[in-house]
Amino acid sequence: MRLLAIGDIHGCYNALSTLEKQVPIAPEDMVVTVGDYIDRGPSSAQVLDWLIQRVRAGRLIPLLGNHELMMLEARNHGEHFDNWIFNGGDATLQSYVPATERGTLASIPAAHWQFLENDCRPFYETETHFFVHANVYPNDPLEEQPDHMLYWEHLDEWSVPHESGKIMICGHTPQRTGIPLNLGHALCIDTHAYAGGWLTCLDVAAGRYWQANEQGETRAGLLSEAV
Repeated sequence: MRLLAIGDIHGCYNALSTLEKQVPIAPEDMVVTVGDYIDRGPSSAQVLDWLIQRVRAGRLIPLLGNHELMMLEARNHGEHFDNWIFNGGDATLQSYVPATERGTLASIPAAHWQFLENDCRPFYETETHFFVHANVYPNDPLEEQPDHMLYWEHLDEWSVPHESGKIMICGHTPQRTGIPLNLGHALCIDTHAYAGGWLTCLDVAAGRYWQANEQGETRAGLLSEAV
C-alpha cells in the first residue's frame, strides 16, 4: 500500500481521471487530497463524486480547502454567496446542470454537502509528514493552528520547519511553473491544474510524482529534481 497525495484539483476531472490511470491509483492505495476540489475548472460535481466513492471505500483522507469553506459559507450565510461566485463558484454550480440550464445551490445534492461538512479534515499527519491545505505557524501544534493559516496563508521560500520536525505537504500556493515546490521541510503540490497547468499526485515515501492536465497529457518526475 502506498500513501499518495494529490494537489488542488479545482474541478479538473479530466486531469484527475487521467492521473488515476497514469499512476495508477490502486484500490489499496491510501490517498490524501489537500483541498480545493471545486471552483474554476468545469467538472467540480464529478470530482466530488470521485472523492466520495473513495471515501466510502475507506481509501481517501480528504482535507478541507479555502474554496470548500467559501462554498459552505455561501450556503449558510447568504452574504458570502457573491464572494464565492467571484472566486469560481459559478463554474461549480454550472457543473451540476446541463449547459442550457443555470445551476443554483439547490442543484447540489445532499451527499456533496455532507462530504464537505463531515468527511473533510483540517489536517492529517503520519509519523514523518503532515498534510494541510495552505500553511502552518512553525511553533504551534497542528490542533492549535488558526483557520487563516490552515486555509488561506501562502507558502514562500522563507518558510521555516515546523516544531514537530515533520515534513509539511500542502497545496493552495499555485506553482505556475508546473513543478512542485520542494523546500526540504515543506512540499507544495498545487501545480495550477485549472489554468493550463498540471494536477500532481505524489508518492510520499518514494518521492516520485506524476502529473496530468485537462488535455490528457501526462508526465512524471522526482522530488529530488524539484529544487
